Amino acid sequence: MPSGAKPALKRDPNAMTESGTENPIRSAFTALPAVPRRLPNALAGAESRKRPNVAQPLSQSSRPNGSVFQPRAPVLQGEAVYRGPLAVDGIISGQLGVSGNSLTIKQRPKNGVVESVPELDGEISFKDMLRVNGHIAGRVFSEKGTLIIDASARVDASIEVAVATIGGTVNGDVIGHERVEVGPGAIVNGNISTPSLCIKPGAVFQGDCRILKSAHREK
Repeated sequence: MPSGAKPALKRDPNAMTESGTENPIRSAFTALPAVPRRLPNALAGAESRKRPNVAQPLSQSSRPNGSVFQPRAPVLQGEAVYRGPLAVDGIISGQLGVSGNSLTIKQRPKNGVVESVPELDGEISFKDMLRVNGHIAGRVFSEKGTLIIDASARVDASIEVAVATIGGTVNGDVIGHERVEVGPGAIVNGNISTPSLCIKPGAVFQGDCRILKSAHREK
C-alpha cells in the first residue's frame, strides 16, 4: 500500500469483547463514515414565527365602511303591511317581486340627542300582533290585532286596533275596540275611545275619553 494512502476501514481498538475476540456489531458501526451533525433549520423557525395567522378575524378598519355596526331593534316587530316612504340609515337586504317578498333592514344606532324623524310615515295594517320600537307616523289599523308600543317608541298617528298597550308616546287619537292600556311613564296626547280603559299611575293623558259599548254586551 502506498505511503500516502489511508485505509478505508480502521480497526477500533475498543471493538474487542472481553474474551479477546472482535465484536462484529461495534466493528460495523466504526467502519461507517462519520455523518456530520444536522444543524437546526434557523430559516424554517424564522418563517414559522413570521407567518401570519390566517384564522385571525379581520379588523374593523379592513372591512368595508358602513357594513360593520351593531343594529338597533327594528322599528316594527311582527307581520304587517306598510304603504309609504321608507327612510333607512343602515343596510337593506332581500328581494321585492310579485310573490314571496322578503326584506331585512338593519338600522344603525343613534348617537347622542338627534331630532326625531319618523322612520315610517304612511299606513300600517296588521292582523295578529305588532310591536313598535321606533318612531312612526301616519295611521295604524287592525280589526282584531293587538298593538304594543314600547317605552322608547313614539307614534304620531291615529290608531284603530282591537287592543292597544301603550308604554311610550302617542300623539293622535286612539280607538281600541276591546281595550286600551296606558302604562306608567306613557304619554298620550289625543282622544281615547274604548269599552275598557286602564291608566296606571305615572301616565300622562291629555285629551277626551269616550267609553264605548262592548261588543259582548250588545250580543
